[in-house]
Order: sequence, then structure tokens, then C-alpha cells
Amino acid sequence: MRQASVERNTGETQISVKLAIDTVMNKQKQVIDVHTGIGFLDHMYSALAKHGGMSLEMHCKGDLWIDDHHTAEDSALALGDAFKQALGDIKGIKRYGYAYAPLDEALSRAVLDISGRSFCVAELHLRREKIGDLSCEMIPHVFQSFADAANLTLHIDCVRGFNDHHRSESAFKALALAIRDAISYTGSGEIPSTKGVLAGY
Repeated sequence: MRQASVERNTGETQISVKLAIDTVMNKQKQVIDVHTGIGFLDHMYSALAKHGGMSLEMHCKGDLWIDDHHTAEDSALALGDAFKQALGDIKGIKRYGYAYAPLDEALSRAVLDISGRSFCVAELHLRREKIGDLSCEMIPHVFQSFADAANLTLHIDCVRGFNDHHRSESAFKALALAIRDAISYTGSGEIPSTKGVLAGY
């Protein structure tokens, strides 16, 4: 099973992450236990794990008396680091993944390349200042931080929708499905690149 544990401790946050990316593929029971101190962020990470077929345990103590920035950013960095470590040997993975995910009126698309190159474009067009205790401006930043730490290229867009909760949740679910696609095995046993190597993996 591809899995990893990460500890990230700074003057702003203390975070532990345990991630197993093959739980459903191996027909095992998912364990999802997320506590960041920000309810809506817990909901999004839980949706990501659930629909990505992963097990995720994340516990974060952050300086929420300041604001939500450090907790949201650092938790995404820790998750991206755990994801990269869990991938391990990338021989034979599909590498590319894409998915659409609807949630009522909202529809989001995620396109993913496990490329070794960190890049993210996240355009959700959120209108509210906050969803629960999570600033809407932090949601694209969570995707950016995850992509940076995981060394992957991510394009994620909300195609339509008017409810910001739905728009955000459909984006996380689309990412979950794209991840599930990209990490699946092709049976080739080869590095998925004409270069024969992917920098950063």
C-alpha cells in the first residue's frame, strides 16, 4: 500500500498527516479523521479523501486567533508532501488524470499532471467572503499549496454554479476523482515520460 506520515511543526502550526492512497483500490475500509480547527476545511479534506479512495488522518493546531491563513496553507502543504511521499516509485502510473464533478447546480473540472513541476491554476469565481470559518480567498490557495508540495500541475475550474459551498465542494470532489485517475496503474511498469525520468520523483 502506498502511504506516508508527515509532521510539520512551525511557530504557526503543528500538523500531523497520515495518508494512504490505495485504500479503496485494495478493498480496505477507509479511515477519515480530519481536525484542522476550521470546519469547512475539514469537510473539504474529508470529501477529497472519500472520493479519492484514500484514508486520511489529519490533526492541526494552528494560530486561528490570528486568522485562517496559516492553518489552511500549512495543512495543504503537509497533505501535498504526504501525497508525494506516498506515491513513491511512479513507474507504471497513469500520470495524467481529469474529472468533472457536479454538486446540484455547480459543476467543476480538475485536470492533473503528476509532472514533477509545481503549477496551479484555480478559478472558482467565489463571491462570498467566507464559507463557515474558511476565507474564500484561501480555497484556491489550498489547491496551490497542495500542488506546490506534491510537485504536480493542477488546473481546476468551476464551470458553473451560484452557491459557493457547492462550487467549492464540487472542485474538491473533481480533484479527488482526477487524483484517483492519475495514480492508477497502466500495467506498463515504465516511467510515464518520454524523458525516462520525472524530476522531483
